[in-house]
Amino acid sequence: MKLRVIGAGRAGSSLARALEARGWEVVGLLGRGDDFEDAARSVDWLVIGTPDAAIAEVARAVSPVGGTLVVHLAGSLGPDALAPHPRRAALHPLVSLPDSRRGAERLAARAWFAIAGDDGVRQAVTDLRGRAFVVQDEHRAAYHAAACIASNHLVALMGQVERIAGSTGVPLEAYLDLARHTLENVAALGPASALTGPVARGDLATVARHLQALPPEERDAYRAMVEQARRLANAAAGTRRP
Repeated sequence: MKLRVIGAGRAGSSLARALEARGWEVVGLLGRGDDFEDAARSVDWLVIGTPDAAIAEVARAVSPVGGTLVVHLAGSLGPDALAPHPRRAALHPLVSLPDSRRGAERLAARAWFAIAGDDGVRQAVTDLRGRAFVVQDEHRAAYHAAACIASNHLVALMGQVERIAGSTGVPLEAYLDLARHTLENVAALGPASALTGPVARGDLATVARHLQALPPEERDAYRAMVEQARRLANAAAGTRRP
């Protein structure tokens, strides 16, 4: 399979590197300043790995080629963003891609992929020994929001941990095992059963002490997550009622 990529950022270059290791031929990584008009010629796949807002414009700049599958990597958009190309698909790796080396390794480690559009998109998932699920266009924004919560918001929460813990002289590293074990509990038990701590116990006095101890600029985020924990605890209690 011959592959060309427009947009050699972390997602595009990670995918190119991972597929090249599986025997695909990467014939070009194009970026700003390159001419995209003939990018779909003489390849089996053209991947558009640009930021979401640029995908439609870049797709229109490429002359359609009947046999070439044009694929974007955006989580929140469907294949229609790639009009007017006759063969088009969406392939979103549900993977954190910090750089092309780590990204390629993770894409080849039985990664999950959200797909839509031309069924030929499954070839990449198969060659990477990944797992695919279909997300319809009307659900893609919600799907991608969940992905951002699972990854980006988790990082933001750990940033808050680092700030608050740092003010007490405790390093972030001391909390990382706690976070890892918590995710293992979620994987084994599900979110509701994995929930521990003062909200799960109904200990509102401890929550109040936490809020009093926190700097004012940290309190809104803490309150928001207390509310989410309360929703989860209430849902768990509801499932246990006779």
